[in-house]
Amino acid sequence: MNILVINGGPRENSNSRGVAKYARELFENRVANVNYFDVRNNLLPVYLGDEEQNQHQEVNKLRRYAQEADGFFICTPEYHNGMSGALKNAFDFLGKTHFNGKPVVITATAGGGKGGINALNNLRLVLRGVFAIVLPQQVVFDLYMFNEEGALLHEDGKNQVSQLVDNLIFVTNLFVSNNRKEMGKC
Repeated sequence: MNILVINGGPRENSNSRGVAKYARELFENRVANVNYFDVRNNLLPVYLGDEEQNQHQEVNKLRRYAQEADGFFICTPEYHNGMSGALKNAFDFLGKTHFNGKPVVITATAGGGKGGINALNNLRLVLRGVFAIVLPQQVVFDLYMFNEEGALLHEDGKNQVSQLVDNLIFVTNLFVSNNRKEMGKC
């Protein structure tokens, strides 16, 4: 099984990164292959649709990770009632061939004890456009769950990530084993 964890938070001390890193740790202890893509540390050019952008190292890394993924765990901050622009830009480099029929868990982080749900709705809408199968369980992590460096410290938050990770592993296993059975029929 291959899982891609994506942090959609571009800020240095992003709380989204704290969620994504914690999820990555849990996945690394539970599944064979985990890739991690961070929109701050894996800087992408602004998507222009130009052919030369297909040669960009980080674009190729993102596309390779997404193509190899059997499932995705994605976290974004909420900016102006939507996902971060950096995450949307990353999705613009991907398409149906990367997500079609693959399960995805979505999470968001919010500041000030409110928000996050609009980012999740925006994220769900974009992922539906590339035929991803977004799992119904989603979580918004509030500001009080993190320290100043963006690390997820709150036990309830950690338990919620653990549940999301378990759900994604379970559903991804179902899809992977079903695909193997279908391929065997050919």
